[in-house]
Amino acid sequence: MSDDVNEGKGDDAFTLSTPLTKLIGIRHPIVQTGMGWVAGPRLVSASANAGALGILASATMTVDQLRSAVREVKSRTDQPFGVNLRADAGDARERVKVIVAEGVKVASFALAPSRELIAELKDAGVVVIPSIGARRHAEKVAAWGADAVIVQGGEGGGHTGDVATSVLLPQVVDAVDIPVVGAGGFHDGRGLVAALAYGAAGVAMGTRFLLTSDSTVPDAVKAKYLAASVKDVTVTTAVDGLPHRMLRTELVTSLEGAGRSRALLQAVRRAAGFRKLSGLTWSQMVRDGLAMKHGKDLTWSQVLLAANTPMLLKASMVEGRTDLGVMASGQVAGLIEDLPSCEELVGRVMTEARHVLGTLPTPG
Repeated sequence: MSDDVNEGKGDDAFTLSTPLTKLIGIRHPIVQTGMGWVAGPRLVSASANAGALGILASATMTVDQLRSAVREVKSRTDQPFGVNLRADAGDARERVKVIVAEGVKVASFALAPSRELIAELKDAGVVVIPSIGARRHAEKVAAWGADAVIVQGGEGGGHTGDVATSVLLPQVVDAVDIPVVGAGGFHDGRGLVAALAYGAAGVAMGTRFLLTSDSTVPDAVKAKYLAASVKDVTVTTAVDGLPHRMLRTELVTSLEGAGRSRALLQAVRRAAGFRKLSGLTWSQMVRDGLAMKHGKDLTWSQVLLAANTPMLLKASMVEGRTDLGVMASGQVAGLIEDLPSCEELVGRVMTEARHVLGTLPTPG
């Protein structure tokens, strides 16, 4: 499980030292994931100041915006933090240069980075932590030199697989000899202890950090998450052709119930609106959508929506337009009932973990 347990005066002093905390230099084995339009400087710095690893989402930023965001985080905290990158982005090397120049501690990836990119980051002293959804992917990046992996089970929000965390996590732990962080279904201290028992070095949480007072997501959108039951969180391929876990909304139901012609009409109508917001041309949108196919058999409506998925997320997460956007969500949204600060959340998780550890039966 953990390497060391430190108990000082009061719950705030309770820490669990694991290979993850030692690798990065954070106080607690908790990661706030890099959610597009959600994990901005305010949330990341609040997570870092609370003793967790905050990860800045950069896929929705330009290179200049990324540089400004990193500097803003650094102005708010002196604790380690990370930046999430798209390994397949055309300007990935430019973004890596920003991370290195600004002294960012961690680079995380939603798609596996190349062996060369991992080596470039490691040579610069950056800790590389890809996110993966299958054992073979973990084995690949570990062989290429990744320092740790975040493994997301099917309960996790956004693009996800169909293997439960309780099955995938121990499978990956047994397959690699680098720290493994569990993601998908975690929101409290009980989950942290369970992950450690599986052999993980910590947990990563997205939806739980989205639903904090430090998150910039509009209050009306947060209210929809808080009102959701577990059954209100669904997996659909109707948005972009890939399994995507999100809150069920009228938009999702409409896309699932539409035939190809109607779905294409809806996609074109929405794409026209998003094109104005994004500044993309029609040809650029179609090209980006085709690039996201990854060999999948997508309809033209899905190609357009795939190109606009970041804008569909922005509509909800930034503009509060849940009628136009999608709300990526882990299943744990159905269990969350409040909006603590990041400091309160992390403190609560660690207090619960301490209590659970204290109540476990001991060998007789």
